[in-house]
Amino acid sequence: MSDFNLIAEKRDDLGKGASRRLRRAGLVPGIIYGSDKDPVPFQIKHTELEKQLLDEAFYSSIVTLNLDGDKESVVLKDMQRHPYKNKILHLDLQRIDKSHKLNMHVPLHFINEDSCKGVKAGGAISHHMTDLEITCLPADLPEFIEIDMADVDLDQIVHLADLTLPKGVEITALLHGGDPAQPVVSVHKRKASAADAAEDAAAEEAAAGSEEGSENQEE
Repeated sequence: MSDFNLIAEKRDDLGKGASRRLRRAGLVPGIIYGSDKDPVPFQIKHTELEKQLLDEAFYSSIVTLNLDGDKESVVLKDMQRHPYKNKILHLDLQRIDKSHKLNMHVPLHFINEDSCKGVKAGGAISHHMTDLEITCLPADLPEFIEIDMADVDLDQIVHLADLTLPKGVEITALLHGGDPAQPVVSVHKRKASAADAAEDAAAEEAAAGSEEGSENQEE
């Protein structure tokens, strides 16, 4: 598990106007909640947060938040981004309790795609999911779920129920009656492109013309 640390300050100036002023000053407004404690509004430097977000693992890791000198273990629960600018507008952090399970979305990492049986047989891989919501204790939280594609054959589908999960980790959807046959990734035959189809048609036409020419010569 990666180590991530955020340094933030409590904020008393609340409301939309206050948030706009913070953003103009290069700060991101946020709130921390959970663990039967009162929510606490905070502010954090945009550059500090942006640097951490470059690492994919940040989104599914336990983060140490240093809030005015007091350290708390948190996870990222929500983040609002500007619709077209590279700008973070708001941050929601949740306190974690080591004895209570949490729900988190973690990325799926597909390995051995180049050596996949189905790909070697001329197939193409389709990713139906790129992340997965899991339930586990904080100590068991993985940065990602790995799916080995080496033995996946042509026309084969990997379902939710087929995934190999780390110890202590469960798929949230399946805990609530979700479909274990939901597809995660599959290997299927490649569809011929328009260029391939045109090339095949031209080859067939050329072959037909050649045959016709041979028949005329025989006559």
